[in-house]
Amino acid sequence: MAAAAPAFTELLAPPAWRSVDFISDLHLQPGEPATFEAWRRFMAATPADAVFILGDLFEVWVGDDLAAAPGFAADCAAVIAATAQRAPVFLMHGNRDFLIGEGFARACGATLLADPAVLGFAGQRVVLTHGDALCLDDTDYMAFRAQVRDAAWQQAFLARPAAEREALGREMRRQSEARKREQGPEQYADLDAAAVQAWLDAADARAMVHGHTHRPATHALAGGRERIVLSDWDAAAQPPRLQALRLSAAGAQRIALA
Repeated sequence: MAAAAPAFTELLAPPAWRSVDFISDLHLQPGEPATFEAWRRFMAATPADAVFILGDLFEVWVGDDLAAAPGFAADCAAVIAATAQRAPVFLMHGNRDFLIGEGFARACGATLLADPAVLGFAGQRVVLTHGDALCLDDTDYMAFRAQVRDAAWQQAFLARPAAEREALGREMRRQSEARKREQGPEQYADLDAAAVQAWLDAADARAMVHGHTHRPATHALAGGRERIVLSDWDAAAQPPRLQALRLSAAGAQRIALA
């Protein structure tokens, strides 16, 4: 079942841009400092003219107010702010950090990017999305997504005390992990092929870049199009999964960071 194509936010790269980097699904959290450090090093060293974080930068995000006090969220904001002083940083919501708001973006000098968006760069149009909105076969998740993306639900959630929000966030993570273990990786829903083509048609784009599925690959599609899937990040995995995608006029290149 293909979903109707949504409206696309349009972003036209300045002529001076020579390369842009895409990352997603870092799932940053205090208990995994090695992944945080790998990301911090990448953000400090990337030569790209812009960095696009296509969702799930954080394992869980329960409100921008938590970044106002010293701690892990504030440390992450400082990393983004340092990069944003020399190159634009764009943040897209994922299925774990959909509550990132304009307050956090302003605090770290980043720009929130609507999902989906179309990037005009190096003579091509590329659809950017986290990817979860196209996993149409996962009907349970799609129902959950509709609930938590509702403005009234978010307002009510953010009105709760911080400690209560953090406890609810931990419980949502626990339920998500239990569901993944029960299903097994082979059962995870992938993006709906017809919906991908419909989005590309509507955006007049030749490529889609997304994360979410943790299945890095480049899929050839009809008409010379392609779907490029970003890697998730995990510095503790064997081998480590630490990868960025760099797009330039020469094409897309996967950059191994470990």
